[in-house]
Amino acid sequence: MMEQAPVGIDPHVPNAARMYDYFLGGKDNFQADRDLADMVLKVMPDIRVGTQENRALIGRVVKYLCDQGITQFLDLGSGLPARENVHEAALRHVPDARVVYVDNDPVVATHGRALLAAPDRVAMVQADARRPEEVLEHPSVRALIDFERPVALLMMFFLHLVPDEDDPQGFVARYREALAPGSYLAISHVGTDSAPEQVRRVSDFYKQANAPFCPRPGAEIAAFFGDFELIPPGLATGLGEETGWPFVDPKNPPLIDEEIARMGYAGIGRRPF
Repeated sequence: MMEQAPVGIDPHVPNAARMYDYFLGGKDNFQADRDLADMVLKVMPDIRVGTQENRALIGRVVKYLCDQGITQFLDLGSGLPARENVHEAALRHVPDARVVYVDNDPVVATHGRALLAAPDRVAMVQADARRPEEVLEHPSVRALIDFERPVALLMMFFLHLVPDEDDPQGFVARYREALAPGSYLAISHVGTDSAPEQVRRVSDFYKQANAPFCPRPGAEIAAFFGDFELIPPGLATGLGEETGWPFVDPKNPPLIDEEIARMGYAGIGRRPF
């Protein structure tokens, strides 16, 4: 496991991206990350399965979007590289796909750049996703993404790490407005409509980390899509247990407590023409 901290990184402050890596079974984390993550696991043991399902969901979402003709992907709050990264899934289905990852964590950016095998089609940008203008006008973003054509904007496991005081509804709206008709917005987000006591305790734990844990009611999560048309069956919970949800593998449903499973929300919206 990673114990030598890069210059400028405090390994003693738990990091949400590195904790996520630990939940996935990765090695890019420090003892402080593991200690806090273990506290979370004691309250919510199924979070490990939940993060693994979210990771698998990303691959299925990307495949779905490729099948709709999307060739451009902007992944906000991308986190540390893991299995089934967006560019790997996209290039497998669309060889000329373009993918830009955005994260404000310098460790994430360093690892992301080291991972890239196709720099002419894939870029890792260190920027604050809460500042749409900074991201949308970034030279590396503009070099690969043509906003005159449909784009897939991914916010997977990201917005529940953004507090309300940062106005997530406002900055997500600005991203939506920048997308061409026919573009898609994909979101996965932890909700508060189930297991409220576990949610409260986990939120308290994350006060020790570099980012807060800010799950929201389903109605607030749905509002992130604005006037985008939700792909049926809409904003789903339960890690895809609903019949007809197209982004899960029905042959391999997750073994997870039902109340905890209902904490997970996911949906894809499309900007109408």
